[in-house]
Amino acid sequence: MERRGTRIGLGVWSALVIAFLWIPLVIIAVYAFNSSNIQSWPIPGWTLHWFRVAWHNPDARSSFELSVKVGAATTGIALALGSMAAFAIHRFRFFGRESISFLLVLPIALPGIITGMALNSFYVFAGIGFSIWTIVIGHATFCVVLVYNNVLARLRRSSSSLIEASQDLGADGWQTFRFVVWPVLSTALVAGGLLAFALSFDEVVVTTFTAGAQSTLPIFILDNLRQGQQLPVVNVVAFFVIVVTVIPVALAQRLMRDTGVLRRAATASVTTE
Repeated sequence: MERRGTRIGLGVWSALVIAFLWIPLVIIAVYAFNSSNIQSWPIPGWTLHWFRVAWHNPDARSSFELSVKVGAATTGIALALGSMAAFAIHRFRFFGRESISFLLVLPIALPGIITGMALNSFYVFAGIGFSIWTIVIGHATFCVVLVYNNVLARLRRSSSSLIEASQDLGADGWQTFRFVVWPVLSTALVAGGLLAFALSFDEVVVTTFTAGAQSTLPIFILDNLRQGQQLPVVNVVAFFVIVVTVIPVALAQRLMRDTGVLRRAATASVTTE
């Protein structure tokens, strides 16, 4: 009876936590289909009109394009720097190794306003004008951590003797990477990249200090939230941001499992070869 009661209690508690997290997002999603430009409950009717308005809004479209460009560039930098840092920390022993690992992880723990203020001060001090790259650098400071943690965790779970065995059997560097390293790290890299893109796409605090006059999609939402006549469009854009953020996170969670899609495909490829 105690075990059954414990399971029921944990189930109820989990449901309450999920409801606490998701009910506000569901309300935003519902308001995106509201036929009225006034937020009231229950909504008077359903429509896709505001989706067409948002799509033809030039400011919303330019903000979306900027967010995609920033997210893609940030993801590329995070994958390159994060994976290299993870390999260095995992494979080599050197003085200050633990301190460097701590410094790599620290930006994700710092409040975004601190990171944004520091970067803004640095750009002003160095005379660097605000551009897409100032935003990318700001986002990369914390997105690198996601890739670093994923790759390092996967490397620690895999045996280093696999690479040595591959080399002992006569495989060159490319063959070792293709048949040994990539099947082990593929899901960690893809998941880290998806998480980095999602985090960059919806980042607002650091972007506020590093964007200057530019406007990403979250900045567009923040700027137009005070304008009542733009509220239906803001709801649609917020709904779109939620969808674009949830999909990469869900895929990343799927790929980080031991039976991830890429992992199975890579294993099948090795077996076929």
